[in-house]
Amino acid sequence: MTPPTASASALLDLPGAVQATGPDAGVAAHYGNPMIEQRHLLAGEAIVDLSNRAVLGVSGPDRLTWLNSITSQELRFLKPGESAETLVLDPTGHVEHAVRLVDDGMEAWLVVEAAELPALLTWLDRMRFMLRVELRDRTDEYAVVGTMGSIGDLAAAAPALEPAAPNGTPLVWHDPWAAVVTGGFQYAEDPAHPGADWHWTEALVPRTALPAVTLAVRRGTVRAAGLLALEALRIAAWRPRRATEVDDRTLPHELDWLRSAVHLNKGCYRGQETVAKVHNLGHPPRRLVLLHLDGSQGVLPVHGDEVQAVRRLPDGDTERRGVGSITSSAIHYELGPIALAVVKRTVPATVVLQVLSEEIAVAATQQVIVPQSAGSVAEIPRLPRLGIRTPGH
Repeated sequence: MTPPTASASALLDLPGAVQATGPDAGVAAHYGNPMIEQRHLLAGEAIVDLSNRAVLGVSGPDRLTWLNSITSQELRFLKPGESAETLVLDPTGHVEHAVRLVDDGMEAWLVVEAAELPALLTWLDRMRFMLRVELRDRTDEYAVVGTMGSIGDLAAAAPALEPAAPNGTPLVWHDPWAAVVTGGFQYAEDPAHPGADWHWTEALVPRTALPAVTLAVRRGTVRAAGLLALEALRIAAWRPRRATEVDDRTLPHELDWLRSAVHLNKGCYRGQETVAKVHNLGHPPRRLVLLHLDGSQGVLPVHGDEVQAVRRLPDGDTERRGVGSITSSAIHYELGPIALAVVKRTVPATVVLQVLSEEIAVAATQQVIVPQSAGSVAEIPRLPRLGIRTPGH
């Protein structure tokens, strides 16, 4: 899963920087103290180096109607500077790509995980047909930086963070996860949804500006936080990520991704029939949960570790049954060890869970994100069975 990177980021030259591995290779996991970095990030004082992400430019007069026709979000009326998140689904509705998009009036700018770019670019190129669109890999020109604060305020202190604006509109993407988007739907029933406090912003800056950004961090005009800090806050906000929460069976419903990345009332697109059927008539086979983990054994489960349901049998023995797997985990500065996991829909919210990691059973408490009742939203009138008379007939 390690994405191709031309070179390590300049911010890895900062004191204390430790490079991340896996899908985040090429940028820093942390700069010495992930807990403090979380606090700086929440306060809007820090940036996260995401320069290993891929940037794709789509230009041409048909770009928005074309992208609208092949992805899950309504994009036709996107105004310059507005942000959107959209998914590319396979014909059976499974997630293939997750795209963060901002349009500047002349070009649509797509940000994706680096490992996704080759397959996404190949598929998009095949889907152009005779439409007036052009595709360009802009990763070598622009780098992504993220913050929980105002990128404008940070750029005032560190001008190297000034977002690029090749066509006059700053390339700044505001994460829509903070609220249910128009045409979207939320399965989570908790009225205090943590996503409401998720004010995440990503900006494209010239890649040549990264050394100057590094210098600004050294001088203390802006702080840097690593991926560990970002991941801890993301997990606590129940925010899904393509590189961690998605496998080849993932439906957007399972991750509550209809909240930000799917428009249920738009025209046809690949996978749309499955999206509609599962939402209106069925239930997703799996569901996303937040796990609060027992940290007393000093083991933090990792991606792929098995989640087990534990049941005491009448004869005194204990039955352990695999019901899902960890997708991402972190140590949160307030919540302690936490993880996102995908489990079978039929797993009750009250069941005792544990995670098997490094042959150690880690106790886990489930917090429901996607409930068992997710789906079957359409109210279909029930016809009386043949041969049964209703009162008065």
